[in-house]
Amino acid sequence: MGGKRTGARNLFYLCIAGLIFLSLWGCVRLREKEPVQFKKETVESKKESAPIDENLITVSKSLLWAKILLERQDYDGALKENQKVLALSGKTPPGDDALYNMGLIYAHFGNPKKDYGKSLAFFKRMTIDYPQSALAEQARIWIGMLQENEKLNQTIQKLNLVIEESKRVDIEIEEKKREKAK
Repeated sequence: MGGKRTGARNLFYLCIAGLIFLSLWGCVRLREKEPVQFKKETVESKKESAPIDENLITVSKSLLWAKILLERQDYDGALKENQKVLALSGKTPPGDDALYNMGLIYAHFGNPKKDYGKSLAFFKRMTIDYPQSALAEQARIWIGMLQENEKLNQTIQKLNLVIEESKRVDIEIEEKKREKAK
């Protein structure tokens, strides 16, 4: 009964020793690897081989500024910047961002000049001009939502007309009942 318990403690020490051994072995293996050789290219050599496109810089700045203006709820300013991006980019990829953003601006709930028809037109144009764009699927979703919204608005208008007609008929029936009662 008075014997020492050494099994669990020895196993614990063995595990610790094994972890130390493996970590040291890893350090030794790292020293044996050959150093990685990097190509030394300076900024000057990059400038010579590929000139910076000033138009691309302008487009990028305008696109970023348009997003900032939209966040600040300056819808007219954001719209102008996106139109500038679209004019500078033509049918190249920054144009898809501009068209998508213009669609969002006209659909934005906070925009006092919101116009779902214009928004729908921009999203449709984006999917036609840039079918392979990463934003094309999102634009298609917006198109579906805006079209569904338009259908629901038309249904509401028709129902309101039916309600008005029903009220008019009810008034006429009440008037005829009063005339008969006299």
